[in-house]
Amino acid sequence: MEENLKLDVEGRPFRMLVFRGSPKSSRQSTRLIDEMRRSDEEIPLQTHDHRRHQKFRLKETRILDAPLLSDDYYSNVMDWGKSNLLAVVLGRKLYIWNDEVKNAQILMEVMREHDYPTSVAWSDDAKIVAVGCISSKLQLWDAETSKLVRDLQGHKSRVGCVAWNGHILTSGSKDKAIVNHDVRARNSVVSLTRVHRGEVCGVKWSSTGNVLASGGNDNLVYIWDFRKMSSRHHMHKFNEHNAAVKAIAWCPYKSDVLASGGGINDGCLKIWNTKKGTCISTTETGSQICGIQWNRHHKEILSGHGFGTTERGCKLCLWSYPSMARIGEPLHHANSSRVLHLTQSPDGLTVVSGGADETIRFWEIFAPSQNDSGNNTDLDNLLSLKASAVR
Repeated sequence: MEENLKLDVEGRPFRMLVFRGSPKSSRQSTRLIDEMRRSDEEIPLQTHDHRRHQKFRLKETRILDAPLLSDDYYSNVMDWGKSNLLAVVLGRKLYIWNDEVKNAQILMEVMREHDYPTSVAWSDDAKIVAVGCISSKLQLWDAETSKLVRDLQGHKSRVGCVAWNGHILTSGSKDKAIVNHDVRARNSVVSLTRVHRGEVCGVKWSSTGNVLASGGNDNLVYIWDFRKMSSRHHMHKFNEHNAAVKAIAWCPYKSDVLASGGGINDGCLKIWNTKKGTCISTTETGSQICGIQWNRHHKEILSGHGFGTTERGCKLCLWSYPSMARIGEPLHHANSSRVLHLTQSPDGLTVVSGGADETIRFWEIFAPSQNDSGNNTDLDNLLSLKASAVR
């Protein structure tokens, strides 16, 4: 592990921890926080208070140098699991960053020439990492033993997105197919649906596990009932975007609300009621939307942006929900690089962004403000315990 120093905007040194991992040795499992977890539906959210950002200056708390981090809109190569381990693909290698001990180790490497991972996702129990590759290969890796668990079949081209729903693993591909795998079964494919007319570049399950959202390079968003995915039947088809839809995210406190973001020729952040099949709101951001994260503690949405025609291009923007008013000034990576990848910590306080500048940046953008901390409730104290348990 190498350490470099860079200066922040105020001239103070940043500590940069460089991904130079060695093959993973045996280690103890990081303690899960699930025993302290409560249903998102039960968490009473604080409505947006403009005072929250008056004294809260948003800046990186850590920067990791990440050489060979994918500069590809259609890849999804970063995911933070519930055991507080961050999975990140750099080139042909999948690294696991342990935020407690601040080190990175190699979980796997694709040895085949011209092949490399294009998507990753932790299982719900944070024991298995699903890895999709540009070659159409889809694999399951045991994070504790660093061993390949199994290969999954079903695609003919790049697997750019994967999402877990219990023992079901959903994958989307450039071959236009959505495949649901039951990872317990010998013949894993339980459904294969090919409705998108372009690459499937985003798949996400609702918090209930009953509804799947998919976004595609055909500019469409489909909403699926899990029980009927073996057919071509879908609940809703949203066709209001004018570019590819990679960024999709379910609201953590209202299970039938979905956010989606369009590509460079669209740049719209849309909120949908998936029960009624209606668009609740549209916000024109002026730039490609590469990722969306909901704040579980305040009614806010964070969007990561790529190329655009406005000052919001290649930045991170925080929005108040449901007004969709922008909060504070946009955040950015070095040299106005695209913000291609977003994920958040298990406690929902820290967001990690991956950029085309080959850095990974940690932002405590969802953390409570100082004003909030003076009025802690029992639930706030519980969340604080959760935070200390994983940091």
